[in-house]
Amino acid sequence: MSDKFQVLDHKVTMSRRRFVQAAAAGSIVVLTPGCETVSQAFTPNSEQMAQLAASAWTDLKAQQKTTNDPRYVSRVNRVMPKIIAAAGDSPAGWEVAVFESDDLNAFALPGGKIGFYTGILDIMENDAQIATVMGHEVAHVKFNHSGQRYGRTAAAQAGLSVAQVALGSGQGSQVALQALGLGAQYGVILPFSRQHELEADKYGLRYMHRAGYNPNEAVRFWEKMSAQKSGSPPEFLATHPNDATRIAQLKREIALLGAGS
Repeated sequence: MSDKFQVLDHKVTMSRRRFVQAAAAGSIVVLTPGCETVSQAFTPNSEQMAQLAASAWTDLKAQQKTTNDPRYVSRVNRVMPKIIAAAGDSPAGWEVAVFESDDLNAFALPGGKIGFYTGILDIMENDAQIATVMGHEVAHVKFNHSGQRYGRTAAAQAGLSVAQVALGSGQGSQVALQALGLGAQYGVILPFSRQHELEADKYGLRYMHRAGYNPNEAVRFWEKMSAQKSGSPPEFLATHPNDATRIAQLKREIALLGAGS
């Protein structure tokens, strides 16, 4: 697809395909604790991200097969309104679709679009485990993680462009630029993505608890997900926190909920 999207008044564009890849919360990565003010200048708000995501959602449903099988659809449709209401929104403004795929995955797009894959629903034993992931994805949208990630990516690209001008085109400058790129990727972009995931876990757990689901099922679900893996990269090289980190945080949050916090 060759469609281009412009964000705010900045000449920052990306193809529709790239936007789909970047906007799916939980799937993209971005930049940096030290550049918050700069990245905010590039960060679209929730409404702008929703406008950008609308056509991307249409494209996704056209390109990937969805299912109307009630074994899947009735389950997510039963859980979604409760989680949305617990998050303080109207369910009427949200949409969920189930895509036919064995992938153990789900995602969210700005504007209240949530996708589940049949593969992840197949391993979910009950509605509370669906609520675990539903709450997580809703939190991504509520906190505009896609917009923040987009802004930080744009800021990172702009920063590296400035660095290239300053350093010139010699061999030494190319080595320096590679180091800058790696530093952004492993020092800032990936940790920021993990920060988003943990924040989505934390508030997703609160949503599911508020909606009346047993939050202990969140731990059971992530333990099951962990058992599905044959291996994972070290946490500092991963876009998501490792399972032990994630489960430990969930247990702490459950203890706080039990104490009435």
